[in-house]
Amino acid sequence: MEPITLTTERLELRPFTEADVDAVAAACQDPEIARWIPVPAPYRREDALEFVTRVSPAGWRDDTMYNFGYFTREDGALVGSMGLVRLALLHAPERQAELGFWAAKEQRGRGYTAEAARAVVDWAFTGLGVERMEWVAAAGNEGSRAVAARVGFVMEGLQRGRLVHRGVRLDAWIGALLPGDWGRASATPYEPAI
Repeated sequence: MEPITLTTERLELRPFTEADVDAVAAACQDPEIARWIPVPAPYRREDALEFVTRVSPAGWRDDTMYNFGYFTREDGALVGSMGLVRLALLHAPERQAELGFWAAKEQRGRGYTAEAARAVVDWAFTGLGVERMEWVAAAGNEGSRAVAARVGFVMEGLQRGRLVHRGVRLDAWIGALLPGDWGRASATPYEPAI
């Protein structure tokens, strides 16, 4: 996939560049990011450099992760990282992807993450043909759950031992968003059980 840029009223979502390394390194000093996201801990500038210059570009190139940095349009400040992950089923009949994200501590509580998530999900539905968007977070990650709810994800429940984080198996919350939840058609008809 060729990397793209998305814009919203307040945000620009674009691939990270080397100029973003220091901002990513600073944001990832927040213990809450390391608590919920599988980033190195402690997080060093070298880790940010690896993520920005190698991991993220490789995800686009290899179709394994379409990751964006999201920044305020007003002053270009880093808000966080957001992307589509676990893309193995994107081009299979399931047409499925998972939305993952983190936000810098000083940017939380302003609605930026939900705004960015809506843009990425919209692109996934219209540009990539995603028919099931999943959201997964360790049980207890209330901030992530609040963002997912604001975007419209339907909470589907708890999956026992779904995640391994820092050598510990954790239960995870899961939610899904279908094109029909946003009033859009899906290439594959959906027949709900209820």
